[in-house]
Amino acid sequence: MKGFFRSISPKAAVRDFAGQWQQETPHRWPILGVAMAMTFAIFMLFIPDSQRAALPRPQIDYITTFAPDRTDADIIASNCSNQAFKDELEARLAQRAQLRREMYQALGRATFVDVDEAVAEAERQAEAQRLAKGAPSKEELAEQEARSVEEYCANAATNAAANAG
Repeated sequence: MKGFFRSISPKAAVRDFAGQWQQETPHRWPILGVAMAMTFAIFMLFIPDSQRAALPRPQIDYITTFAPDRTDADIIASNCSNQAFKDELEARLAQRAQLRREMYQALGRATFVDVDEAVAEAERQAEAQRLAKGAPSKEELAEQEARSVEEYCANAATNAAANAG
């Protein structure tokens, strides 16, 4: 058996194939097509179909950050306290922005820049744009928002007291 495999050489096989292919035979293209089709069919028989395993059912974890027995009054009180915290935070940020503006204005004055005129011009342009859009001014918006939140919390508190009593 060892002697049989010694006489087989890939180089010799390629050389023999090239020699046969270069001969002018009338059926070499159809024979090549049949050989390729048979090779493809045999490979398709031995290559199994891909199979996908069914996905396991997902495990659902419920995150309960709130008590399940919360009442509407508790929810409203929580919302109102969060809104008050948010308003306080926005007020602090506005104070810091104002302080920053004042510091830059002081720097501008120290370097002989007319900051008062620049600030006034910027405010006039912003107000003109707001009026051109038909939007209310910043002060009106802030007042409406504060009033609506305060009214909501006050109405909710009175409704909760009426429902409890």
